[in-house]
Amino acid sequence: MKYTNLPHTDIKVSKICLGTMTWGNQNTQDEGFAQMDLALEKGVNFFDCAELYPVPANAETYAETERIIGNWFEKTGNRDKVVLATKIAGPGDYTAHIRTTGFSKEALNEAINNSLKRLKTDYVDLYQLHWPERSTNTFGVRNYTRDDNDKWEDNFGEILHNLDEIVKSGKVRQIGISNEKAWGTMRYLNESAKHNLARPITIQNAYSLLNRVYEGDMAEISHREDIGLLAYSPMAFGVLSGKYVKGTAADNARLKLFPRFARYSSEQSTEATKRYLKIAEDNEMSLAQMSLAFVNSRPFVTSNIIGATSLEQLEENIDSINVELSDDVLKAINEVHAVIPNPAP
Repeated sequence: MKYTNLPHTDIKVSKICLGTMTWGNQNTQDEGFAQMDLALEKGVNFFDCAELYPVPANAETYAETERIIGNWFEKTGNRDKVVLATKIAGPGDYTAHIRTTGFSKEALNEAINNSLKRLKTDYVDLYQLHWPERSTNTFGVRNYTRDDNDKWEDNFGEILHNLDEIVKSGKVRQIGISNEKAWGTMRYLNESAKHNLARPITIQNAYSLLNRVYEGDMAEISHREDIGLLAYSPMAFGVLSGKYVKGTAADNARLKLFPRFARYSSEQSTEATKRYLKIAEDNEMSLAQMSLAFVNSRPFVTSNIIGATSLEQLEENIDSINVELSDDVLKAINEVHAVIPNPAP
């Protein structure tokens, strides 16, 4: 395994992060336990979860993923071996079963306290805002469109003051943001510097061969402001395994169970995936390992959040850390990207 530090800290994390959003829905608790056992054995010391998980989110399974992780900590005593990240859910129709108060002081305190109880720990290493409160283009929406009905008022400073109190309480070591845009990221960073408040050190956004939007404004922010990307969906909901274009997806594959998750299923995405698959096969790699190795190699990526529903998938994904892409492979990848850029933003 390869390791790096969370920016601005001495917290060492594996370049591969274990994603957990299938536990409690597609995966049982026992399967989640087995994945955590294997990941730790393979050198993965960074786990990411959220109060929202498992996905798809609903009231019946709310926060089950955190409970599974907490039960594993209780069973194994491995809390001190894991750098643990979780998130507070932002507002939205699909999170009304959680709360409707966004990132208010009351919501932040309620969320972190309940997460700590479920996780059976007295602190989390990284606490993240799952998505912005304001109306902006997230979750596959390519362009920003002004929303005159947006009731949001600028509260970056208020949120950071409240998070700063939580950090000082010892319940959280560091904070991060997720599904954020360039403007929001810079507002958080500027407010933090201006008022000497807790500073976001990471941003968790989608990034893969099918979605390299981060390489625009956000990559420069990562470089100049030293805020690291925690890349999620590097396999594009499993599309970049090649199993859907090859017709080998099992009945319990994510997009067969939940076809409404169509972010990576457009004609352009399918065509790009076919071309990436050919590059991988021509170079005697699986598409999964090529896709993950590409993300691993990006200088702005602090850690690559992988997920799997089987131990075989998980082992293959973790082993991508040992795959080095040649200049010829990178050139071929960029040639596809030039023709079909960001088909799944």
